[in-house]
Amino acid sequence: MTVNTNATTLIERRRSIRRYRSESIARDIIQRLLLAATHAPSAHNRQPWRFAVLDKSQAKEILAIAMGKRLREDREADGDDPQAIEADIKRSYARITLAPVVIVACVEMSDMDRYPDERRRQAEYFMAMQSTAMAVQNMLLAAEQEGLGACVMCAPLFCPETVAAALKLPPGWQAQMLVTLGIPADRGKSRPRKPPDEVVLWFPPQTG
Repeated sequence: MTVNTNATTLIERRRSIRRYRSESIARDIIQRLLLAATHAPSAHNRQPWRFAVLDKSQAKEILAIAMGKRLREDREADGDDPQAIEADIKRSYARITLAPVVIVACVEMSDMDRYPDERRRQAEYFMAMQSTAMAVQNMLLAAEQEGLGACVMCAPLFCPETVAAALKLPPGWQAQMLVTLGIPADRGKSRPRKPPDEVVLWFPPQTG
């Protein structure tokens, strides 16, 4: 089997980019990223992903303020240091509002299978989450191909109702993650990766 070295290079080159230049991103480029996302595999081919695109400052600011308020409430309930809380909120606000584009990746369950028991309902929800995550990975690789930087923020998992209310998302859209996008201000950092031998089991076990 021949490996597509271009795809391999793209995967290895991708970095999580958190700082962007101020230039806006053309709508046709964003559309290409979304098209790449929708070509991901999905459970039962139900395609449960939904995407809200924020490329205007007002929507990003509304979202950042709402999420910051919820973050403050949660961390104050934990008894955390007030200065640390405010620094965390400031960092989150900047990451959202200074990105030229923020895409909110959501799960929508109406087309997924329904079961009477909690065990299988939970499994079906996990499959929808996995499908949406694969769509986002496609988006990240497409962004790299376009010369854009991108970074995933999973904070919406802690406050999906807050995100839905702030953006007035359609009923049933459950926020999973934010993807920030823009022209990179730097190339980011290369992070160490565990070698396959540390994370893989072969069956039957390899010997020798």
